[in-house]
Amino acid sequence: MRLQRLVRDPTLYAAIFAALLPFLLSAGVALATSKQYVISQLGRAFTPVEVTIRRGDTVQILNDDGDLLHHVYLESNLFKFDSGDQGPGSRTNIVFPIVGTFAVLCAIHPKMKLTVHVK
Repeated sequence: MRLQRLVRDPTLYAAIFAALLPFLLSAGVALATSKQYVISQLGRAFTPVEVTIRRGDTVQILNDDGDLLHHVYLESNLFKFDSGDQGPGSRTNIVFPIVGTFAVLCAIHPKMKLTVHVK
């Protein structure tokens, strides 16, 4: 009987919402302030070749080559990423969750290198 009254009590829901509100707002602020940076793959090169971002930002790699496959990967002691093969026109997103400097490479074209500085 008590449980039924508790479940129907609107003040309980208001108290739970009030307790969770700061966490919900801080998550919304984090999502609203993250940015996306678009990096082009064209002519067997990344453009630009270097970018500085903030932790939590997204780097989108766009294969702008009309007839070339690319295969983006990142390997460090702190963070790993592998896109698999990217066909022409495809987009791959990399979210950088930690601070550091990372080399993003193409497994198909070994001279391609993008340096990402995460602050």
